[in-house]
Amino acid sequence: MVNIKFLIVFFLLLITKSVFTQQIPQYSQYLRNQYMINPAAAGVYDFIDVTVGGRLQWVGFKDAPMSSYLSFTSPLKSIKNKSMYNPGLRISSGIVKNPEIKTGKLKHAVGSQLVVDQYGAFRKIQFSGSYAVHVPVSKDYNISFGTKLGLSNNAFLQDRAVVANSSTIVDNTYSGFINNHGNINTMDLGVGFYFYSKKMFLGLAADQLSKNMVTFGAGTANFDPKIHFNITGGIKLPISTDLTISPAFLVKYMNPTKPSIESTAQLEYKEWLWTAISYRHKDAIIGMFGMNISDRFKIGYSYDFSINQFTNYSSGGHELILGIMLR
Repeated sequence: MVNIKFLIVFFLLLITKSVFTQQIPQYSQYLRNQYMINPAAAGVYDFIDVTVGGRLQWVGFKDAPMSSYLSFTSPLKSIKNKSMYNPGLRISSGIVKNPEIKTGKLKHAVGSQLVVDQYGAFRKIQFSGSYAVHVPVSKDYNISFGTKLGLSNNAFLQDRAVVANSSTIVDNTYSGFINNHGNINTMDLGVGFYFYSKKMFLGLAADQLSKNMVTFGAGTANFDPKIHFNITGGIKLPISTDLTISPAFLVKYMNPTKPSIESTAQLEYKEWLWTAISYRHKDAIIGMFGMNISDRFKIGYSYDFSINQFTNYSSGGHELILGIMLR
């Protein structure tokens, strides 16, 4: 018979781990949508990009982390010059290449994000807007600086934190959340820089810089937002006239935890069809693939195969991304 106290302790540890290390969602397909981890990446491509994404981690656990988002980015001139057009869903009859990255000119870009992140007994809804300026370093290289300002609504979901045999177990943290479970709103401030060309990129971003300096709401439970740092880099190398390989990396850090390191190798066919594999250190091996369905629509899917201590309890994680490119 399964020990009920063991299960209680296990799930409390699981919830505590989620709160402490995953205040900001992680994305396996960071290489395909870097705006989600760096506001300075908005406007790298000269088109309006609308992306919807969803992610489910630790499949098999009840109330496992689940994230969904809607993002929008565009150079300002694309908004100004864009005629109203409603693209119907049509499947391309041939290869549709990625839009070209253009450098050597000054440009400005805006973006916005709506993110809903649910993990254990906690839910975070964040809305933010961003601005980025892209400055030419040379004809082939640009550097962009971006900032993000938003508001997060943090909630404790009491119905997802029921403790069995609560009459014999006393947990002050649990009691504190139960007694003060009203929503808390915090201001979110993020910044980033992004150095790039058609063949390489290097980025650094920091999120939740304002921590809990600006907070309002009915609850008094302490959600204690931490500053998160992301470092990304990658290069595109030709294999043949049709194939390229792109080694890349992502380093995530939040004090006082150890850095999380993720390495990726992406194989792309005619800048249209792509597949990739990633290794998240001591956590997961990720397989991915995607394509441009048409000159308006793109899709990407990834599967996380867990290699951590939850391997025997979880069947991994899924992430699906759908995008609209208004050129």
